[in-house]
Amino acid sequence: MKKYIEGIRFGMILQFIIGPMCMLVFHTSKNNGFFFTIPLILVIASVDAFYIFLASIGVSKLLENKKIERFLRFFGSSLLIIFGISTILNAFEISIIPGIEIHPTTQNIIIQGLFLALSNPITIMFWGSVLTTKIIEDKMKKKDLFIFCIGLVSATIIFQTGIAMIGSLLSKFIPELLSRLLNISVGIFLIYYGIDRFNNNEKNKEKKKF
Repeated sequence: MKKYIEGIRFGMILQFIIGPMCMLVFHTSKNNGFFFTIPLILVIASVDAFYIFLASIGVSKLLENKKIERFLRFFGSSLLIIFGISTILNAFEISIIPGIEIHPTTQNIIIQGLFLALSNPITIMFWGSVLTTKIIEDKMKKKDLFIFCIGLVSATIIFQTGIAMIGSLLSKFIPELLSRLLNISVGIFLIYYGIDRFNNNEKNKEKKKF
């Protein structure tokens, strides 16, 4: 139980680094309600669990290959930018991505969440470093590490559920014009996040040349 609480506490700290999934949860809850967002939260937590599992079995070592890392960063950045543009256009009732409708269903919001959650496979390397540090510094056994990882995933569910509740509550007080502006803001954030990740990739390539 101690390792589970420790995992939640550590995971919650990481969740405060606001990323695209946090914005997507807020956006979805604000537009469609809290209960509509629950499947999305479960998808995000599942992807986190999947990446943590891959990190724990050493896949992060594979991603240290620079060519693979650059490709994944480019792929993830492109997805974020495309979804960002789509979010902005959706505010004007325009849809450009097949399967992602202006008035989403549970199925296509899960698809959207899955694609965005998978858009940053480099996080496997991050989780790999976190787990390695915990194993070395805290001398965790396999059982303790497993419980700690469950705590990390639980933190994702708790935090994103809180974001969904906030988005759902605010929707009752936000006029339509402001709601559209918020949707556009979310889209701009996704585009910025994608471009920033792409630029970091290019900087890494330049460093390698020198």
